[in-house]
Amino acid sequence: MPTPAVEIEVRGRTVRVSNPDKPYFPGRGITKLDVVEYFVAVGDGILGALLDRPTTLERWPSGVFEGAKLATRTDSKGDAFYQKRVPAGAPEYVRTARIAFPSGRTADEVAPSELAVVAWAANLGTITFHPWPVTSDDVDRPDQLRIDLDPQPGTDFSDAARVAPHVRELLAEHGLEGWPKTSGGRGIHVFVPIEPRWTFVEARRATIAFGRELERRLPDEVTIRWWKEERGVKIFVDYNQMARDRTIASAYSIRANPRATVSAPLRWDEVGDVHPDDFTVTTMPARFAEVGDLFAPLAAHAGPRFAIDSLLELADRQESDEGHGDLPYPPEYPKMPGEPKRVQPSRARPEPDDAT
Repeated sequence: MPTPAVEIEVRGRTVRVSNPDKPYFPGRGITKLDVVEYFVAVGDGILGALLDRPTTLERWPSGVFEGAKLATRTDSKGDAFYQKRVPAGAPEYVRTARIAFPSGRTADEVAPSELAVVAWAANLGTITFHPWPVTSDDVDRPDQLRIDLDPQPGTDFSDAARVAPHVRELLAEHGLEGWPKTSGGRGIHVFVPIEPRWTFVEARRATIAFGRELERRLPDEVTIRWWKEERGVKIFVDYNQMARDRTIASAYSIRANPRATVSAPLRWDEVGDVHPDDFTVTTMPARFAEVGDLFAPLAAHAGPRFAIDSLLELADRQESDEGHGDLPYPPEYPKMPGEPKRVQPSRARPEPDDAT
């Protein structure tokens, strides 16, 4: 039987939590109310990560149980789903921002302005928040560069951690500073606050240039190859995370695994000494109370903000001196100007000149 709803106070708002004892992570004994209270406990951090940003909600209304599946673009059947449009019946204090998808369609997404919005979304089953790297006052110009170090089969978090200091070094060479966090899974994310004066296309191009240079320096450890069959046992720099409508789990978001891990901001000097399982719904509030919000400089309208001119100049040199142009976009995108053939290499037909 569902347990009676409870009401909690969240910074001057009353948020109703229905069925508070519902198991959300049954293997850990974590309930829906525990999840809501977790987000309140790290309130300044999660709000800083989402403040004024269009945000996709990853909702697990039945919790994270064995065999649970997340619906995708190619398979709409699932126990959980991504919600891009603001849910019906949202309270009047839930603000939105209108964004445009690559298809040209638009949507009004939740753009959190206060912590009660996070608690309300958690009551709907949201455990992971996916904010755009833009703010609602300019949804076409990113204010963050996001570098995703994605371990491929045969590699793990420790491999990403070995690459991370090289990311920091290369950023510094271009006058940039990054803030690292665990993905909550096996990877590492590095966020760079940038001036919001470049388009998504330019920010993505800068990320490709960065990834190519990192791959050149660490050819046995890093790849920027889009096709999985070409990546090998390496860390993939997922440059398409900077494409429009591609988002990364926010700092302090919970990940959908039985361990209830969270995406945890890190100090650079601890990247090599931690493990994703160190940071969970049950352990993160104490860490947050101790170290505060390590991602505070990345909040909307905070400072400092950096320029990416140097990376765009690197992209120009890579193109003129080495013949490196654009790379494939994700499959749901329309064909983009200058993009190479979007076909898996093993399935590509030979060009006429190559035919024998």
